[in-house]
Amino acid sequence: MMTAIPSGNNRQTTVEAWKDPSQEPYIRLENVTKKFGDFTAVDNISLDIFKSEFFSLLGPSGCGKTTLLRMLAGFEQPTSGRILLDGEDMSKVPPYLRPVNMMFQSYALFPHMNVEKNIAFGLKQDGVPSPEIKTRVDEVISMVQLEQFAKRKPHQLSGGQRQRVALARSLVKKPKMLLLDEPLGALDKKLRTRTQFELMNIQEETGITFVIVTHDQEEAMTVSSRIAVMDHGRIIQTATPTEIYEVPNSRYVANFLGEVNIFEGRVAENARDHVLIQSQEAGCTIRADHGIDAADGATVWVAVRPEKMYINLEAPDDPNTNCMTGQVWDIGYLGNLSIYHIKLDSGTMVTMARTNKERVVERKITWDDRVYVTWAPDAGVVLLS
Repeated sequence: MMTAIPSGNNRQTTVEAWKDPSQEPYIRLENVTKKFGDFTAVDNISLDIFKSEFFSLLGPSGCGKTTLLRMLAGFEQPTSGRILLDGEDMSKVPPYLRPVNMMFQSYALFPHMNVEKNIAFGLKQDGVPSPEIKTRVDEVISMVQLEQFAKRKPHQLSGGQRQRVALARSLVKKPKMLLLDEPLGALDKKLRTRTQFELMNIQEETGITFVIVTHDQEEAMTVSSRIAVMDHGRIIQTATPTEIYEVPNSRYVANFLGEVNIFEGRVAENARDHVLIQSQEAGCTIRADHGIDAADGATVWVAVRPEKMYINLEAPDDPNTNCMTGQVWDIGYLGNLSIYHIKLDSGTMVTMARTNKERVVERKITWDDRVYVTWAPDAGVVLLS
């Protein structure tokens, strides 16, 4: 169980239960495989999710994340393996008897019912007494801030309001686990961002375990306690958003989350606290402040995020280590950032980001300038695959 700890800003943080061997997982997948004929949608996945987590399944279309979610809901049965919820094997439990609710991307609201009736529908089907239905419906309507829209029908609501009705309908049954399948896909960017924080607040308030499927890296990074990055039916890495972004375990994960520059090279020196890599692509020696499990001469790759790089017109003190030379090929102005595409002397194209700290920026570095691109030894991560 994850323990809630009051924080100084009145928000709650959670103990990282997955790091505590004494903690029991709330959801456990044991060697779960799902096949459709000759096609393997989910391939031998084992995964632990802990109580009150906001857990994301992240990956491209067709990677198996929605199939995995549907197996948690009971709409699909594993070809092999087991799924346990709070210690109970779910293999013999039909969807309607599982303490689980699933919120679909389409929201699936009844067009002829108003907000209150849409939310109350599942409770009525379960035979909950009318006074309790009213109390619980009022509670969740207040939670999702739809009091003034309670009598409206779905066609009278905005996309964001319909999304909140669907969420309230899922929450009103007080499930042990809420499954969300691309729940914000139909919203515009501003509303999507705002709704992400609303989801986080509701999850904190209810303590329900949320499992969300998304292909949106920014969304997963924003809402999640942990993320499982998937590809071709397998989980490639499971970690916190910070760990996934800063310490990816492969080029696939590094490339999937945000922009990244990756340079191939060979290990020249490998010590406990650093590694030196000769890279023709970078055109320099790369130093990283961590050792790796690789022999001298082994092929490795170094990932450096664009925002961790610096661009200058003058050479640094050490122009041979973590220093690349090239020409400014293109510049993109994004308001808060300027994005530089630089063609290195080696022919490799790199991307770096520079914060626009002043309101009006007169560019000191512009198109076709010869520049030096540098980064700190602790800014890159060495990847073995």
